[in-house]
Amino acid sequence: MMIDDDVETGNLGTYQERPRTFPNMRSKPYNPLIFRVLKQINVRVLLMLLLLGFGAIFYIGASTSPIIVFVFIVCIISFLFSVYLTKWVLSKDEGPPEMIQISDAIRDGAEGFFRTQYGTISKMAMLLALVILCIYLFRSTTPQQESSGLGRLASAYITVAAFLLGALCSGVAGYVGMWVSVRANVRVSSAARRSAREALQIAVRAGGLSAMVVVGMVVIGIAILYATFYVWLGVDSPGSMKVTDLPLLLVGYGFGASFVALFAQLGGGIFTKAADVGADLVGKVEQGIPEDDPRNPAVIADLVGDNVGDCAARGADLFESIAAEIISAMILGGTMAQRCKIEDPSGFILFPLVVHSFDLVISSIGILSIRSTRDSSVKSPIEDPMAILQKGYLITIFLAVLTFVASTYWMLYTEKAPSAWVHFALCGLVGIITAYIFVWITKYYTDYKHGPVRALALASTTGHGTNIIAGVSLGLESTALPVLVISVSIVSSFWLGHTAGLVDEAGNPTGGLFGTAVATMGMLSTAAYVLTMDMFGPIADNAGGIVEMSQQPESVREITDVLDAVGNTTKATTKGFAIGSAALASFLLFSAYMDEVATFAREPFTQVDIAIPEVFVGGLLGSMLIFLFSAWACSAVGRTAQEVVNEVRRQFIERPGIMDYKEKPDYGRCVAIVASASLREMVKPGALAIISPMVVGLLFRILGYYTGHSLLGAKVVAAMLMFATVSGILMALFLNTAGGAWDNAKKYIETGALGGKGSDCHKAAITGDTVGDPFKDTAGPSLHVLIKMLATITLVMAPVFL
Repeated sequence: MMIDDDVETGNLGTYQERPRTFPNMRSKPYNPLIFRVLKQINVRVLLMLLLLGFGAIFYIGASTSPIIVFVFIVCIISFLFSVYLTKWVLSKDEGPPEMIQISDAIRDGAEGFFRTQYGTISKMAMLLALVILCIYLFRSTTPQQESSGLGRLASAYITVAAFLLGALCSGVAGYVGMWVSVRANVRVSSAARRSAREALQIAVRAGGLSAMVVVGMVVIGIAILYATFYVWLGVDSPGSMKVTDLPLLLVGYGFGASFVALFAQLGGGIFTKAADVGADLVGKVEQGIPEDDPRNPAVIADLVGDNVGDCAARGADLFESIAAEIISAMILGGTMAQRCKIEDPSGFILFPLVVHSFDLVISSIGILSIRSTRDSSVKSPIEDPMAILQKGYLITIFLAVLTFVASTYWMLYTEKAPSAWVHFALCGLVGIITAYIFVWITKYYTDYKHGPVRALALASTTGHGTNIIAGVSLGLESTALPVLVISVSIVSSFWLGHTAGLVDEAGNPTGGLFGTAVATMGMLSTAAYVLTMDMFGPIADNAGGIVEMSQQPESVREITDVLDAVGNTTKATTKGFAIGSAALASFLLFSAYMDEVATFAREPFTQVDIAIPEVFVGGLLGSMLIFLFSAWACSAVGRTAQEVVNEVRRQFIERPGIMDYKEKPDYGRCVAIVASASLREMVKPGALAIISPMVVGLLFRILGYYTGHSLLGAKVVAAMLMFATVSGILMALFLNTAGGAWDNAKKYIETGALGGKGSDCHKAAITGDTVGDPFKDTAGPSLHVLIKMLATITLVMAPVFL
């Protein structure tokens, strides 16, 4: 890497007066293999292949159900909308050369790490696919599989293919999130020189582009898999599989998505927070230089981390959340329709796909509702970006209510219970309200406009210790309201479904669990817009870093600081939203697991008795897993951050001219340290999550065999999953909220309150922020992925525990 002559000679003037230049760190641009292959294909041939592909997709869809065709059409339109957003964002200027050079360096670092990280993940996925194949080749079959002629070999290949497709799509979702953010950040920085509203619009539309692709890929991926299996297996034809059993074949897809999301979240979280902690402790606290100052050797690593940790990982995370919710709801819908002897169960099975198809439509409208103004004066008053985003969210929620009611009448009306669709529409309304309350609660505890964060900032005036105590207590308190909301949501939606009028042959109500599933769908019915707000955060954060490094005027930095603070809140609200949906989705997957065990065991399995010592031990192991996983994730950040701190200190000592701009920091060294360390550190907690339920289930299965308890292994795993879900939800709420509050308490002080930047109060707040970094961006987000992955892995491996 070369640096300009003025940096080498030191002829730069003072900090604010020096020419805004930056070393050209750009290496050879990287394009994924698939893009390089596509560029070599003739345009006419490529168009022909696309037409053939679309033709095949629509043929399979038409052979399955008109509903699938509707889903395909909406998803393709959403992809076209994403293309429009891409062209719109990329048409914006990238600003002066110094901004472009910084952006290029960030892009190279992010793409390089992504390529290496996902290469490692893909190898682990292939290894796990072989394990799944071996297990399914030797497992028992269900009566439904035997009657349909679906043998072990076909079942094994179907599960492995679904697993690999889910992993691939999750990886693509992560890549899209990263691809967008590394190109939008510099455009937001450039727009901030003109108008805060324009910068906000670019950041939102860039986030919206990623959200449309992620949600669209989830929906179309599951729809294609469902339709392909439907046609290939001849579902509902004489002697073949029933359509109500088909959703169980999709579980591998959710497992693959969870697997990639967990390692992406772990690796990306370790990368971004280790770099952030190292940069803050040495740069801000020890050297007293601003955040994202170009003299800090870890600043590029920090900015790269925003993209691989907050964008790529969050894209894979939300992909996995929606996939788990759709598949679990399809399984429960099919089970309920079968018990109620509904003639055409396709409406209950495909309902989740329709809900998320409408999600794409209404979220697009919400994204487009955020527009820039004609006034491009930087000196004009800065509007509250959170208020603007909230208006868009309220529009999306209003449309979600309308489309959800219409969807329930279209898909869930049945002559057996004419009023059932009204009950399920109310379940969806419960979910939508739950989502809004979750967003509001998280915003209350993490936005510095409200009391909790201001009280935390005030605690910083008396030192570092009181800041930590106040932050921990705030995080612990913040678990109460969300748990109450989840509890009310689960109970109310269950009883609304239970009283819907759908009964089995014995006259027993059967709609309770499906009512909870519909509430989960309602909660995620605005997922695309919520993901848009989440992606907005790291893009704004990166934009602020580019503005600081390129030494733009203070008025520009003020705009990006406001956007960055709002971005911290939107990231926290999205994590709260994801935890709430994870709680509901895990409850559904747990119910599906119990049904799957009963099917394989050919005996009822409706409750888990924790008074049995072995079952109680399984619960303890589940809770222990959550704490051990969190500890390993946080310690991974701590160990890596120590390496960064030592490296940054070494550079400041060995290159004293860095502080006077006479010597160039070695940015690449810090990037290399966090990249290699994060890849190494992500393996241990990830392996713990995958291996634990399998080992526990097998050990207690063997114990049950010798003690005469045939279902002991399955019961112990059920208790483990149950306790892990409860403990994981509480732990994730604590970690995410405490971390977000610490961060925004620091931001509040940096606005000039309580002494402002550089004060002792500010230094105490920085300590709290560094403690909270691994909480909110590594352990916390990884936990709600872990919860759902435990549920999917137990569902996939259910026969092993019998």
